[in-house]
Amino acid sequence: QAHLVESGGGLVQPGGSLRLSCVASGIRFRSHNVYWYYQAPGSQRDMVAWIATGGSTGYVDSVKGRFSISRDNPKNTAYLQMDGLKPEDTGIYTCRIGNDWGQGTQVTVSS
Repeated sequence: QAHLVESGGGLVQPGGSLRLSCVASGIRFRSHNVYWYYQAPGSQRDMVAWIATGGSTGYVDSVKGRFSISRDNPKNTAYLQMDGLKPEDTGIYTCRIGNDWGQGTQVTVSS
């Protein structure tokens, strides 16, 4: 069972950037795909990006060209680089590996 800890959220102005981290323990990190989810206030949680064990990536249309997912297997860490942030990106960002979830990190985009 994976233990996942996200960090890197915060308050940023529109157009700004944040880099989220998801540190995993308790699993062989390099053998698992990693998924980032986003949940806006009052909405369901939706996947925004994923990265496979081999490094291939995928994104939902709303973040393509703005967000970039990556992984550092020796550090058991996945990242979500978020550029060109918009107010509608505000929400809780959570990573998932298999059936295990982190606690999430809050991102607020506001002037």
